[in-house]
Amino acid sequence: MLCAGKKSCFAAAVCIITVTSMLTVSYLQLQRLSHQPKVIQEGRRCRGKIANNTITALKGNKTFIISPYFDDRESKVTRLIGIVHHEDVEQLYCWFCCQPSGKMYVSKAKIDIHSDRFGFPYGAADILCLEPENCDPTHVSIHQSPHGNTDELPKFEIKNRKAETFSVDFTVCISTMFGNYNKVLQFIQSMEMYKILGVQKVVIYKNNCSHLMEKVLKFYIEEGTVEVIPWPINSHLRVSSAWQFMQDGTHIGYYGQITALNDCIYRNMKRSKFVVLNDADEIILPLKHPNWKAMMNSLQEQNPETSVFLFENHIFPETVFSGMFNISSWNNVPGVNILQHVYREPDRKDVFNPTKMIVDPRKVIQTSVHSVLRAYGKSVKVPMDVALIYHCRKALQGNLPRKSLIRDTTLWRYNSSLIKNVDKVLSQTIL
Repeated sequence: MLCAGKKSCFAAAVCIITVTSMLTVSYLQLQRLSHQPKVIQEGRRCRGKIANNTITALKGNKTFIISPYFDDRESKVTRLIGIVHHEDVEQLYCWFCCQPSGKMYVSKAKIDIHSDRFGFPYGAADILCLEPENCDPTHVSIHQSPHGNTDELPKFEIKNRKAETFSVDFTVCISTMFGNYNKVLQFIQSMEMYKILGVQKVVIYKNNCSHLMEKVLKFYIEEGTVEVIPWPINSHLRVSSAWQFMQDGTHIGYYGQITALNDCIYRNMKRSKFVVLNDADEIILPLKHPNWKAMMNSLQEQNPETSVFLFENHIFPETVFSGMFNISSWNNVPGVNILQHVYREPDRKDVFNPTKMIVDPRKVIQTSVHSVLRAYGKSVKVPMDVALIYHCRKALQGNLPRKSLIRDTTLWRYNSSLIKNVDKVLSQTIL
């Protein structure tokens, strides 16, 4: 049907837009109302068995809960970090018990599966529930129905409820340690480099490692540097050591590292000024500053609206030696001696180097491995003349002759302190 004139067409368009807007607003209001907490029981004690495992499987629901965190950055919600099947989990409910009233509230959850699932059927997810306005629940249970008996549900402590002052400036999150990890010397060198650069805490999501590595971890735990989070994900799902789905029947990639990284950010949100996301064989090396604190003060001053700082990864092949720092007492310790590897591969044309991050955890909503998925504030790539990631591993350009590699001895600036510190750890653990 044609409009009778321009005015009629304009009026019709305005009418359509107005009605559409009203319907959209009404729909969104109904959606919000459906997620509002509702009282379903009164005068009861909070029951249910408290969950103490890092990964808890919900009964018959293809859902795994890691931990809930209080998040009031947008509204008063409980955000549960979890793993869900991307197709088969459609509905979940949070059960809150408020004391001393004994009122039981149920909130319909919003299930937000992270976009970086890389083809695997299971992926990291945020399970978000609005909290009751008139209480601050300490625990929450998750169920696929708004009805049932809470006595049979596991109960999870809601973390980050209390405001805290920063106990550390830098926390490194390493996920995940698996494959009977045994790169002992390189691990100790990385830990000591982190400490030299200003790290006070390293959080490791450990699936498994060698007996020798266990002794080293025990040393760092007792020292107060390392916190180990048990990560028995292969007890629940068929895991892949690859990042991309290969149609091989596995459920989740790289031992669920994305879920672990997100949990680590929320776990340290209230206690660490910065969280560093990298692997145990990676070290962010500042080129213009003596340590991370000086570097981050400068970067924040230059980028005041930035919450995510991306550092470019560069490969230092473990098969190319410098001939320096061949320390005989280290030769029988498993793992490479990074001081001997100061030749890095050149950039490849049309290939972007991946990045790792230092983030303000209070500004991150969801993260992937090489970038954040959602955050408040900007992401900035740090120039290579300010800092780079020293990554000593198997070569990516293995056919390059030695003369094509770039000699980069930035690491040697720390050699005196590093050697002394590594010797001390080795003498107290395995030598």
